[in-house]
Amino acid sequence: MRYRMISAEEAVMSIKSGNRVFLHTAAATPRRLIDAMVGRAGQLRNVEIVSLHTEGGAPYVSPEFQQSFRLNAFFVGKNVRSAVQCGDADAIPIFLSDVPSMFYDNIMPLDVALVHVSPPDRHGYCSLGVSVDASRAAVHTAKHVIAQVNPNMPRTHGEGLLHVSKIDSMVEVDDPLPEVPRHELSDVERLIGQHVASIVEDGATLQMGIGAIPDATLAALTDHKDLGIHSEMFSDGVVELVEKGVITGRYKQTHNEIIVASFLMGTKKLYDFVDDNPQVEMMGSDYVNDTREIRKNPKVTAINSAIEIDMTGQVCADSIGIKHFSGVGGQMDFIRGAALSPGGKPIIALPSTTGRGESRIVPQLKPGAGVVTTRAHVQYVVTEYGIVNLHGKNLRQRAEELASIAHPDFREEILRRAHDLFGRKSGCDS
Repeated sequence: MRYRMISAEEAVMSIKSGNRVFLHTAAATPRRLIDAMVGRAGQLRNVEIVSLHTEGGAPYVSPEFQQSFRLNAFFVGKNVRSAVQCGDADAIPIFLSDVPSMFYDNIMPLDVALVHVSPPDRHGYCSLGVSVDASRAAVHTAKHVIAQVNPNMPRTHGEGLLHVSKIDSMVEVDDPLPEVPRHELSDVERLIGQHVASIVEDGATLQMGIGAIPDATLAALTDHKDLGIHSEMFSDGVVELVEKGVITGRYKQTHNEIIVASFLMGTKKLYDFVDDNPQVEMMGSDYVNDTREIRKNPKVTAINSAIEIDMTGQVCADSIGIKHFSGVGGQMDFIRGAALSPGGKPIIALPSTTGRGESRIVPQLKPGAGVVTTRAHVQYVVTEYGIVNLHGKNLRQRAEELASIAHPDFREEILRRAHDLFGRKSGCDS
């Protein structure tokens, strides 16, 4: 079945000044379309770009294009972080589960969606491939859909199918997807992974992200049995556990024996694994990250990280003080979903210190720091020094527990500040 393809430059002519334009997410970032759009910068004014994390460069946030484009980001990645911190782009604090509703409910109506899809099958259906997340909502609500069509985009099962009749312009490309190589684990990261793995039960349903601590945890799970995956994303470490028979999804109550995610990032091995694989279903983040769905599975174990955590359990995961660093993402969706799951375990895992030797467990968060997960939601906290469970603990007990897994150089200060704050005050006699 043949379809008319046009050039990227011709396709983006449909973008007009004042439009709101969505960019496909992560490894599905439509690089050719973005480059063509930026090539029209001189003809465009006040185009609002909305996106989650994108891979590769983000030329549209360059100061030279500030009259043409303005980014409004649902998640701040490395490629746009400086622009957000300098005031050349904006960040929206929002749960990943809520992003699709921005489009479905017409809160942020889209004029154009730039996406990256697999070639159409004999029935005319393309696949959104490795990123369905909020992209499904974008293509179903945007007034104009432009797709770069790539034979290297995996055809994934689930909710990401898109018929060519819904695509207004198609651009043929043959580009490899961006790959995220495996992180070489440090001794600290391996130890944290071992601690986390020690509280993961057989038959648990896992949620984890990408990075050193998820990789370290997955590497330490090789002796577990019948684990399942219901996660906003996953990477190569999951593939290895599937191949070893550790991940079976046998005890999942929804999507039994199926791996569920909303987007993927990793190496070609991961992309090959998910291509036309009925064991993997890619769904919208309004479904995957819905606490009502998460809690249906048994022993949901949500493994998330943080920038810092204060001695009462408040978790900052999206900023360093007032400097925006990433986003709210799906942390709260899964922390709460895991807590509501039968036998579930919400986990915050982080090294005890930063690369500069500062404690990540602190008496108080930095001024302006964003609280992504409240102290009422936090339960398990893990560092290389051990595991504590804050559930049901009062503020004084929490400080003592967290001090016990802080770096030894900072424990005394945390306990002293805790005593000052929570100890008995003079003048309180009745």
